Amino acid sequence: MSQIPEYWTQQVEAAKHAYTLAYAPYSQFHVGAAALTESGKVVNGCNVENASYGLTVCAERNCIANAVIQGEQNIKSIVVYTEQVKLTPPCGACRQVIAEFLSQEAEVMSTNHLGDYQLWSVAELLPDAFTPKSLLDI
Repeated sequence: MSQIPEYWTQQVEAAKHAYTLAYAPYSQFHVGAAALTESGKVVNGCNVENASYGLTVCAERNCIANAVIQGEQNIKSIVVYTEQVKLTPPCGACRQVIAEFLSQEAEVMSTNHLGDYQLWSVAELLPDAFTPKSLLDI
């Protein structure tokens, strides 16, 4: 695989840091995420598991929630980092939340500790997404 493009470096490092903070005592599947906002801020998040498994929140959703808490609702791109050999794309719930805050053309990256990576557009991850534009009054 080729080296991660330099313009992703800050996001990848923030996602790696978030990975170290993940709370995953049940699955041992740690995930970090980092988003680049329209204003140039990089925010991150990690997965947080719960003994009531359905209440677990993924890194991507925590990352986006962190951005919103910081007053950032327009996100340009997001990185998902794991230490799995096989690259990990966002789950279905995360894809829907990503589609809410990123444009259909925005890039989503999955990367790992080996430096492997894959890029998708939001539209590739969730074609024909239900977005705010889908609501009748907007």
